[in-house]
Amino acid sequence: MLTMLLRGQFGPYCGRCVKKSLAVAHSRDMHTWLRTQTSPSTAVLRSLISKTQTHRQILALQPQNVYQICHFSALRIARPLLRGPCSPYKVVVQSQRDMSVIGRLASGFGRLLRVRYLVLTGAVGGGVAVNKKIDSWKEYFPDLDWMKEYIPESEALAQLASSIRNFAKHTMETNEQMSWLKTKLSDNRKAVVDWLNQHSPPDLGSTLVEGKTGLSREVPLVLGPTPDANVSTTTAVFGEAKTGGAEYSSDSGDKKRLERVQGEMMEVQLRYQKEIERLEKDNRELRKQLLLREQKSGKKRVMKKSLIDMYSEVLDDLTVYDSSYNTQDNLPRVVVVGDQSSGKTSVLEMIAQARIFPRGSGEMMTRSPVKVTLSEGPFHVAKFKDSNREFDLTKESDLAALRREVELRMKASVQKGQTVSNECISMSVAGPGLQRMVLVDLPGIISTVTTGMAPDTKDSIKGMCKSHMENPNSIILCIQDGSLDAERSNVTELVSQMDPQGKRTIFVLTKVDLAESSLYNPDRIKSILEGRLFPMQALGYFAVVTGRGNTNDSIASIKDYEDRFFRNSRLFKDGVLKPTQMTTQNLSMAVSDIFWKMVKETVEQQADAFKATRFNLETEWKNTFPRIRELDRNELFEKARGEILDEVINLSQVTPKQWENIFYKKLWEKNATHVLENIYLPAAQAENSGTFNTAVDIKLKAWADVQLPKRCVEVGWETLHEEFEKLVGRDQDKKHHDDIFNQLKSAVIEGSKERHKWDEKAEQSLRVIQVNILEDRSVTDKRHWDSAIKFMEDTLKEKLKQSEDSLRKLTGPSSMDQWLYWQRQTQENKDRSATKSELEKLFNTDPHHKSHLSGDELTTARKNLQSHNVDVTNDFIRETWYYVFRLNFFKKALYQAQQCKKGFYYYQRGFSESGLECHDVVLFWRLLRMLEVTSNSLRQQVVNNEARRLERIIKDTLDDLGEDKERLEKLLTGRRVLLAEELKKVRQIQDRLEEFIQALNKEK
Repeated sequence: MLTMLLRGQFGPYCGRCVKKSLAVAHSRDMHTWLRTQTSPSTAVLRSLISKTQTHRQILALQPQNVYQICHFSALRIARPLLRGPCSPYKVVVQSQRDMSVIGRLASGFGRLLRVRYLVLTGAVGGGVAVNKKIDSWKEYFPDLDWMKEYIPESEALAQLASSIRNFAKHTMETNEQMSWLKTKLSDNRKAVVDWLNQHSPPDLGSTLVEGKTGLSREVPLVLGPTPDANVSTTTAVFGEAKTGGAEYSSDSGDKKRLERVQGEMMEVQLRYQKEIERLEKDNRELRKQLLLREQKSGKKRVMKKSLIDMYSEVLDDLTVYDSSYNTQDNLPRVVVVGDQSSGKTSVLEMIAQARIFPRGSGEMMTRSPVKVTLSEGPFHVAKFKDSNREFDLTKESDLAALRREVELRMKASVQKGQTVSNECISMSVAGPGLQRMVLVDLPGIISTVTTGMAPDTKDSIKGMCKSHMENPNSIILCIQDGSLDAERSNVTELVSQMDPQGKRTIFVLTKVDLAESSLYNPDRIKSILEGRLFPMQALGYFAVVTGRGNTNDSIASIKDYEDRFFRNSRLFKDGVLKPTQMTTQNLSMAVSDIFWKMVKETVEQQADAFKATRFNLETEWKNTFPRIRELDRNELFEKARGEILDEVINLSQVTPKQWENIFYKKLWEKNATHVLENIYLPAAQAENSGTFNTAVDIKLKAWADVQLPKRCVEVGWETLHEEFEKLVGRDQDKKHHDDIFNQLKSAVIEGSKERHKWDEKAEQSLRVIQVNILEDRSVTDKRHWDSAIKFMEDTLKEKLKQSEDSLRKLTGPSSMDQWLYWQRQTQENKDRSATKSELEKLFNTDPHHKSHLSGDELTTARKNLQSHNVDVTNDFIRETWYYVFRLNFFKKALYQAQQCKKGFYYYQRGFSESGLECHDVVLFWRLLRMLEVTSNSLRQQVVNNEARRLERIIKDTLDDLGEDKERLEKLLTGRRVLLAEELKKVRQIQDRLEEFIQALNKEK
């Protein structure tokens, strides 16, 4: 039985020879002959096998050579146990049969030598053929000269090689300092050997150690140094194992020795960490030199996105696509949960190696989820997802600005009347030595809702934490305050509900320094870190120190304090804390390992799920909207934006003549009623032309000074927007009109109306022009006189028609209409008809009756109506008189206008001999001239200023709508938009997932 095996190279006959030699030893005697050189450096191997004792062990090896061990039988050929080069050992030939065998082998070897010429000739010919073939292949190889730009220069490589050599030299010095460990364990060598003898497998036949080099490379820290530096010893035993000494017993009382060993182990770990930091610093310097060189040369190297950045983009898309973390979003992220003020944010800052979060003494600071993407980079910087600004985390000013920005974003995300928000703030932090992972910091769990908080704050925080932990692949980083009683914990119960088996939970005990200084029970801490105290299970348990209570301490000082505390901690010296459970560095490495393990296991399943979703959505689109191009909300908005801006440009296609005609018509519609009712009708009651002209001049001057310019500006504003609205909506009546843009276009029109204001100087300029025009009463030629009469006739005819229609509505259908259309008069219509007939009698007696009825006339009319059984009030009579008077007045004025068509000659003579009264025509000429000049002025303002201003306002309105996502969702809605939006998001997520998977497979 072989008792110990260290290293060796075994030949093909070793196992069979050993088994046969053991079987023969029981039946007959075996003899072993060994002849060796007699030089002082030769090691001697002798093995005596007797009848009574089957196996013995004595083996000495020579360190300068490779050895060969042979077994011999009295009647058989010697067979080698181990292959190797020629050694000083020789085998004694026992018989003539052996000599004949050797002769046959020698003759065969001689015949084999004759083949060497054939082999040599074939090798030369084959080499020439291969060389030609390779030359022909080179013509098809691509030109790789472009790679020279991406390969570092020799100086940078030499500097990197120098750094590596320095690190190797430093490592060798460190190994020399580790000699104390050999000394400590040399006394236990015998115990280790005995233990190996007892537990070695029984089926191994031999052992070989190839010199001192092989032995010292594998077990220097287990067996310690050998007594002789030039000789290595190993033992091979054939037979039953025997215990060679007493079992190993450690001195449990020597605590100082154990503490010293633990302290030295911590020192080695610290030296290793410092060496890594030094190398990282050198790496940063090299990266800076490369960047500076790129700036000087003007060539920028294209840097690929890191895996963690690609993964973070996928999570951002999933957050927008499905913010409730339903079944379709099962990608891993590290969810940091804990009670309020438990040190949760401080742990995250220690992992990120920067104080990036706002801090408060006992108050709630984390009010919304914060997703932090950690990645390794040459510079320690932070950046928000929706911003291009980079914060230099090595500068205190940038750190303070970053904390303020985080606090402002949190407050902005909280709605009015609430304390916390579900809106996630996305941030990325890059720096040297950072572990790549994605963490989500959540608000701390509270026990009581205090004054100033929303009543549902406690439930909102728990619901938020549950929604993030419900993801079956999320890693729960459970933070527990070590300085408080375990019974006061709220987070452990919540975590145990979400992850009962602890398959994705990591427990972190913070403030261990406060727990130790408070004489906390060490056994209680040990039970926490072993998972026996809290009603929850976890993958791992860690103890960290994240500060000394001073918010101004830097991360470097906190790390030094943490290292010093654990090195001198009584909990560590007493064995309560294990080295692998301490420091945030070990914690971050463990979390990163678990994070990437879960990512590799789940990311392909997520990609397959989104493939199926994409197929279903594309099938629905093809069946529902077969002839419509697939456009999401943003693309639809851009399309509508282009159409609207095109219509704004079309305003410039309206000719000046069209503008003036439109303004002329709108201006008279706006002012006709005021001119007729307040200027023309009162002035027409004058007894002579002088009084008429005086009254007209006074009223026109007052009107032009106050109301007229303002109303004209209003007309210009309304006309401009009406024309724009007509251009925008002119396609609505077409057959293939797409009504999906109707709400958006209406919102743009309304928004432009609210923002567009006419130039204030335009009103003042119009006032001056209009006053001067209205003061001019001269009609220069017959053409102007005819145009004034035509304008007067058109106006009076329109007003006469309006008066007839209004009076017809009051009196009801006529007798003919009653017979033809089967209509009937109401009692009110009959009363109106009777009142109208009675009032028309007044014009028979006085054709020039005034516009108002006197009291006696009202009394007379009412009594006459009562005599015909028509009982009406004075107001009823006045209302009827209003339309009856205007009907007769417009008829008389229209007759007067027709009489003045040929009165231009008499107008030039002053109407002294004709008896005509055509002062009405002059009034309408003054009005016509004012309308023409005002229309021209408004046209100039629109073409030169207001149309361009409206275009800018519409662009601003569209920009605001494009940024207001909530309002845009209301304006562009429907199944078509929602389906296109979902398709776009699913495609984007799937593409990024596949890109990430490809990069992940390449890294593997």
